[in-house]
Amino acid sequence: MSDIADLTAKTYEIARLIPHGQVTSYGHIAKLAGYPTYSRHVGNALKALPPHTDIPWQRVVNSKGLISPRGDLGLGVARQKERLEQEGVEVETLMGNGGEKVDLRRWGWFPEQVDLAQ
Repeated sequence: MSDIADLTAKTYEIARLIPHGQVTSYGHIAKLAGYPTYSRHVGNALKALPPHTDIPWQRVVNSKGLISPRGDLGLGVARQKERLEQEGVEVETLMGNGGEKVDLRRWGWFPEQVDLAQ
């Protein structure tokens, strides 16, 4: 298996472990998967998911807690915000087109390691 295929599979497996009502970052998933410099690939892997996936992609934000736009005129941001709020996560709208932000100190899930199926 290539590194990219391995990271993609681990990205999906780790995303499934994020508890309801919590979030983590692209970089933290990359670190947990053993590819600490591949946060951009984690984002691309989640972006590539089909619309009705059971993988909770909405629980992953950037390292500042911001919802990252997905190149779809902001529709992905609105969809992610809505899904997070349905889970009880508070999403703050920043002034001046600053985006949508989650307080990682309050809502963050950052375990040191996770058990992944081998």
